[in-house]
Amino acid sequence: MTLPRIATVSLVLLALGGCTASGEGELREWMASERAQARPRVTPLTEPKQFQPVGYEVHSEMDPFDPMKLTQALRKESAQLASNAALIAPELARRKEPLEAFPLDAVAMVGSLKKDGKPTALLKVDKLLYQVQAGNYLGQNYGRIIAINETSIQLREIVQDPAGDWIERTTSLELQEEAKK
Repeated sequence: MTLPRIATVSLVLLALGGCTASGEGELREWMASERAQARPRVTPLTEPKQFQPVGYEVHSEMDPFDPMKLTQALRKESAQLASNAALIAPELARRKEPLEAFPLDAVAMVGSLKKDGKPTALLKVDKLLYQVQAGNYLGQNYGRIIAINETSIQLREIVQDPAGDWIERTTSLELQEEAKK
């Protein structure tokens, strides 16, 4: 072996010799004393409240099982069903237009113009171009075009709400500008 290697090996052995277990006893004593001093602080739980049942007093409140109340609720529901049917019935009776076969997210407005003095929108669907005016139908939710301007089309749609009732809502289709390549 050469002198630098011998010096390096002796330094490593000397350093490892300093890592003996001489301070381990002190460390164990300190850990034991810390464990003895540390006490968890737990707050006691409060006693649960006693349940007091309350009797149902029929003479002071409305009877939930009253046949008249049930009859009124059924009449109100049937009137609501009739109004819902009146909203959707004309849509079901008319002939569908070609653009009603496509969802709104598949339709893109690519321009607008005036044709015979009426605003007309240019729509692109599946690489085909369509011209629509106010009164035409669009989309799968009975969407009727109510207004057209240079940058958007306003639609009135008839959709079902979470309760299953038919309601009207307005939505718009905005002008889509294609990115230049």
